[in-house]
Amino acid sequence: MGEFRLAVTQPIFEHNFLGLMLTIVIQGKRVFIKDMAYYLFPAPGEKAQIAASLGGGEEPNNPTVIPFDMLKQFHFTFLIRHPRRSVPSYWRCCIPPLREVSGFDYFLPSEMGYEELVKFLDWAIERGLVDKDRLTVVDADDLLDNPEAMIRKYCERTGLAFDPGMLKWNDADQEHAKKLFAKWNGFHDDALSNRELKGRTHAQKTLTVEAENQDWEAKYGKEAQKIIRETVDANIPFYEYLKQYCIKV
Repeated sequence: MGEFRLAVTQPIFEHNFLGLMLTIVIQGKRVFIKDMAYYLFPAPGEKAQIAASLGGGEEPNNPTVIPFDMLKQFHFTFLIRHPRRSVPSYWRCCIPPLREVSGFDYFLPSEMGYEELVKFLDWAIERGLVDKDRLTVVDADDLLDNPEAMIRKYCERTGLAFDPGMLKWNDADQEHAKKLFAKWNGFHDDALSNRELKGRTHAQKTLTVEAENQDWEAKYGKEAQKIIRETVDANIPFYEYLKQYCIKV
């Protein structure tokens, strides 16, 4: 949460992002953006510099592609999920039958984004973009265990007025979301098939490593299981680092 996605063509990015900034300035609105910190940074191996559509050039001590003065206008919050759940979920979107819907026909472990999220959080603390003592980090499991309490806490941290309607969406909301999510078919099917955010009726079951490996191999095959396991294990330290900052209710 409080992130941006830059993996789009330059004209589209320029139109969407700069148009959004203009709306904020002119109308005085608060706009919620949820996306991956992975795309705040230049592609692997490329030199850090500001995106051409945002002025280009280099800024001292700015590893992102967004000008620092622009980043200062945002209230950054962070949503995390344990890799043992996010990695297999992403893998599933990259293979049949979801692959035909999502359009993703490959899986890149480097795109999980945990390392970049830690990198951005640490840098944001260092540069004063966020207050280390008032960080707003939400674990998806905590949110699903207790939706209303977590959303209330989130609103408290961000200065928003809580409304029970935040947990429910009507037909008009659903149609609006479908249009916005059309570019990412397959990734939001669960949300689009429901009308409200309900708490879990039972605790999330955590399997042993051996049981996880068996489950993934049964679902996706032996080679896939190895890639999933390696990707999960590589990102657990980043997740656990972020977990220490999670808000509690």
